[in-house]
Amino acid sequence: AGADCIDDMDRLRHGAMDRLFTGVRAPSTLGSFLRAFTHGHVKQLHAAARRSLPQLAVHTPLLPGAAGVAYLDIDDTIRRTYGYAKQGAGYGYSKVKGLNTLLAVLSTPLAAPVIAATQLRKGATGSVRGAASFVAEALRTVRACGAGGLLVLRADSAFYASEAIPACRSLGARFSVTARMNASIKRAIATIDEDAWTAIRYPKAVWEEESKFWISDAEIAEVPDYTAFTSKPKKQQVTARLLVRRVKRLNPDAQAQGQGELFTTNRYHCAFTDSPLTLVDAEKDHRRHTIVEQVIADMKGGPPAHLPSGDFQANAAWLALAAITHNLMRTLGTPASTFHARATTATIRGQLIDVPARIARGARRLTLHLPRNWPWQDAWQQMFAVLHPPPRV
Repeated sequence: AGADCIDDMDRLRHGAMDRLFTGVRAPSTLGSFLRAFTHGHVKQLHAAARRSLPQLAVHTPLLPGAAGVAYLDIDDTIRRTYGYAKQGAGYGYSKVKGLNTLLAVLSTPLAAPVIAATQLRKGATGSVRGAASFVAEALRTVRACGAGGLLVLRADSAFYASEAIPACRSLGARFSVTARMNASIKRAIATIDEDAWTAIRYPKAVWEEESKFWISDAEIAEVPDYTAFTSKPKKQQVTARLLVRRVKRLNPDAQAQGQGELFTTNRYHCAFTDSPLTLVDAEKDHRRHTIVEQVIADMKGGPPAHLPSGDFQANAAWLALAAITHNLMRTLGTPASTFHARATTATIRGQLIDVPARIARGARRLTLHLPRNWPWQDAWQQMFAVLHPPPRV
C-alpha cells in the first residue's frame, strides 16, 4: 500500500480494514518481529524470494521473451540515514552517510524489470565486495525463471573486477561491463586505426556528465582481443572484446565566443564484453544498463524510501520484503493491461491497489462496491478475472 516506515502499517488497523483482512498487527508488533531477524533468517527470506520469482513467471506472462534474450543488471546505491542509531551506517563512495543496497534486476526486450536478488551492506562497503557470490546467486535465479537463451550480465565500472566477471562466465552467461580507464586500456585504444571508427547518432541526446553538455553523436570502435586483469593469476584473467566510444571534447565557453578548435580532442568510454552481437548492437545494448537506475528510483518511491529500523538485520529483511512486493506488483500489472505491464509500481499501486470500495453485508457474505466510472475499471476487472477465475462446475 506504499508504506515506507513501520509506523505507516498502522493504516491497516483503521476504517473497515479489519473486516476484510485478518491477522493485522500493530506497528510495534511488526517492529519487534523485524528486530528478531538474524542473519540466518534474512538468508531464508532471500531463499523465499528466489523461489517465488520463478513461480510468478510460470503462472503469469511476467517475463515474455526470456527464453530468447535476458539481461541481468546489477548496481548499488546508498540509502541515506540520519543520527547515530543505525547499525552499519557509514560513508561510502557517494560521501553520504548511509547503508549500501545492492540490487540485481532481470529484464527482457519485451518485459518490464523485476528484482532477482537484493543485499544490504554496510555503508562503507566497496561496490565489488561480495559481488561474485551475489552474481552467482542472481544468475541461478534468472535461469530458474526460464532464461535459457542468451543471458547478459550488465554492470558499471564499479564491478569491473576479477571476481564478478569470471563468476559470470562459470555459469554460462555473457557479460558487458563498463571498463575503468587505466594505462592498459589507453594503450589498447592507441592501437585502433583511425579508419576503424564508426559514426553513430543517438535518437535522443545523452547528457555528458563530465563536460556538462548534451551530445547527440559519437564514434565507436573495438579491440577484438583485449586481456583484462593481467596483474592477477592466469585463471582470473579474461580475454574479450573492448568496445570504445569516443565523443568530441568541446569547450562550451569557446564555442559561445565563436572560437574554433585548433585540433580535435576526444573523451573515451569503454565497455568490456563477450557479447556475440555486432559492434553497433553490442554498444547500444550496453547503454541500456541504465534500466537498473529506473528500478532503484522506483524502489525509492516505495518501502525503501528509507530504512526504518536501527537494527541492521531488520533493515535487511525490510529490503528483501520490498523486493518481493515489487515483483508481486509487477505480476499484478501484467494481466491488467499492456500499459500496466510496463508501468511503475507507483502507478500500479495508485490505479489497481489503492482502490476505494463500499462494503455491504448480506447472506453472510461481504460485497465490495467499487467506484462508478472508475477510469481503470476494465484493467482492474481483467486483473481480478485472471487472479480469481470462476470455480469449476
